[in-house]
Amino acid sequence: MTQIQERLFELQDTTYQAFQSKLMPTVDPDTVIGVRTPALRALAKEIAPGEETREFLRELPHTYFEENQLHAFVIGLEKDFETCIEEVERFLPYIDNWATCDQLSPRVFRKHRAGLLPRIEAWLSSDHCYTIRFGIGMLMQQFLDEDFRPEYAARVAQIRSEEYYVNMMIAWYFATALAKQYDAAVPFLENRQLDVWTHNKAIQKAVESYRITPEQKAYLKTLKVKAGR
Repeated sequence: MTQIQERLFELQDTTYQAFQSKLMPTVDPDTVIGVRTPALRALAKEIAPGEETREFLRELPHTYFEENQLHAFVIGLEKDFETCIEEVERFLPYIDNWATCDQLSPRVFRKHRAGLLPRIEAWLSSDHCYTIRFGIGMLMQQFLDEDFRPEYAARVAQIRSEEYYVNMMIAWYFATALAKQYDAAVPFLENRQLDVWTHNKAIQKAVESYRITPEQKAYLKTLKVKAGR
């Protein structure tokens, strides 16, 4: 067992392991140690500066789910944009679950949005489920506020996939867009630019949001589509 694996097992919570495993059907339960997220984040901050951690980042694929989580959190602390992009792109092909995908969120991206856009386009064009999901997630996190452009939403609407975790992220993106950029987002639903399942899931998630007004929720409910229509 590596030193990092030993540290992770020292933080093990077996009750949490059972709970966590049920949330990730794509992950073998035997590879889940059971370490809570705050403990993983604290460990990432502790080990990030070390040379051994550089070696850890290159030892792919990892054995345990928590190693992937730790890997994501260490990358998230990287302050150099180009280095961060290199590490993200090395790691993305090995991501095999929604939790690691969604918790890979480098802070440095906020300061380099222009440089991030070409990489997002490449991720959206990938044939790997979680790379596509990550690209959509980055558009949602970084480009739904002051840097929003309608063409970004249009790009997400163009994606067609048989993967549940891609379509769920598209729905999440549009639900969030409705909360932040309602006037720009609602035409995508009015014009039925998403597949039926994703369309209805986006409406469901938006209606559940406290950031959507009662009037908006009432209107969105009228846009639901029955299967086959």
